Amino acid sequence: MKTRKRSRWFYFKKNLPLTMMALPGIILMILFKYLPLSGIVLAFKQYNIRDGIFGSAWNGFKNFEYLFRTKDAWIITRNTLGYNLLFIVLDLVLAVTMAIILNELHQKRAAKVYQTIFMAPYFLSWVVVSFIAYSLLSVDNGFINRAFGLNVTWYSEPSAWPFILVVFQIWKTLGYSTVMYLGTIVGISNDYYEAALMDGATKWQQIRYITLPSLKSMMIVLTILAIGKIFYADFGLFYQLPRNSGPLFPVTNVIDTYVYRALKENGNIGMSAAASLYQSLVGFILVLVSNFIVRKIDKDSALF
Repeated sequence: MKTRKRSRWFYFKKNLPLTMMALPGIILMILFKYLPLSGIVLAFKQYNIRDGIFGSAWNGFKNFEYLFRTKDAWIITRNTLGYNLLFIVLDLVLAVTMAIILNELHQKRAAKVYQTIFMAPYFLSWVVVSFIAYSLLSVDNGFINRAFGLNVTWYSEPSAWPFILVVFQIWKTLGYSTVMYLGTIVGISNDYYEAALMDGATKWQQIRYITLPSLKSMMIVLTILAIGKIFYADFGLFYQLPRNSGPLFPVTNVIDTYVYRALKENGNIGMSAAASLYQSLVGFILVLVSNFIVRKIDKDSALF
């Protein structure tokens, strides 16, 4: 018994520096991730600011009923799922492609310049990006209308916005994903490529049989995490970029923007909490299902 206690104390002392380094992160996680979980009860209450979270009256699933019985329920669900599925596929294909191209550049200084250029849009807020889009799409002074002699009111043309949203989303986020895959490619041992060259493998064969298999685990992990957020939409993309234009609601309204607008109109915090809980639960289930499927196919590639 004493030996076990001593071993535990020795293990604690040995890892004390690492524990102290992790302590700030653990405290922040408890404060901002675990303590707010008590607010889940808001999804089942008719929140009243005077009574507070726990003093407000219970109303069961009425907050969820409001979300699903609205006439816009199909539209916001379709838009949220459709755009996110498209983003996941395009981001995966384009990011892997760009990472491989950058890795194949012989001039490493040029590769770093291109990498910086691709990464820069990721650090711009959607407010800034919305002004860039407005400078391109404005009716009077927009670059596209002037360059091509058009007179299109882009912010009243719903048919064009699925393409516009996809282009700006990929432009803004592609660099970040590319860097993550590029980091994995850089970590691949050159011995594999040298052995492939000795066997007469072409560049495409090296990519197909060495690079892509080495990226498989990273691709699966990032895809599973993206699937877990498939019911979450980037609020800035769908609210700031279209400049909250009413005619565009059929193609730009998603769950997050719908809840925000409903919250502004009627101040129903309970309904907002219900929507967030719904998104979190669905995302959690999708992560488990996706990981289960991957685990059945390739156990070593599963997230957990």
